[in-house]
Amino acid sequence: MAADILLYQADMVPVGADQKQHLELARDIAIRFNSAYSPTFTVPEPYIPKLGTKIMSLQDPEKKMSKSDTNPLGFISLLDSRDVIIKKCKRAVTDSFTEIKYDPENRKGVSNLMQIHSCFSGKSLDEIEKEFAGKGYGDFKAAVGETCANGLAPIQERYNAILADQAYLEQIMKQGAEKAARMASKTLRKTYKKIGFYSIG
Repeated sequence: MAADILLYQADMVPVGADQKQHLELARDIAIRFNSAYSPTFTVPEPYIPKLGTKIMSLQDPEKKMSKSDTNPLGFISLLDSRDVIIKKCKRAVTDSFTEIKYDPENRKGVSNLMQIHSCFSGKSLDEIEKEFAGKGYGDFKAAVGETCANGLAPIQERYNAILADQAYLEQIMKQGAEKAARMASKTLRKTYKKIGFYSIG
């Protein structure tokens, strides 16, 4: 991970709260190398949004949502159909309470759904609490499903459009690979020069 970040001189890296230690290693390597051989690598900064950095399983809010979950109801795929997304949200595990309230320590299930709703709707957690005051989990889960499906719809539309145009897809992949190779070569040449190695290529 550190090599992937430093090689391309990334200045900001989006990471989840549980991945911050990996970025710290990249930062430490960059700082140490720059100190020993003069500025060479960009020292990356983490970008950690306040919400959505760690979405939990819909069926087990104690563990992180993962596409490798053996329970398909536990995660939402980017390509899930609208009906499937809504169904998964409606079947999400919550608790025995009835109030829609954000309490990630004691009410992990409903708090997880509130985070998902907030990420897609742009509403604050306070706004969500007020919107669903006096309403039950059924109404809330349905709304989360609708909001999630609406948020993923343009991503799915764009994905399908790109996938349908193989020539365009191959062109973009080729251009991306060439650009990445140029950036990587530039960094490697600079690094070799700083430490006294002969540059390759």
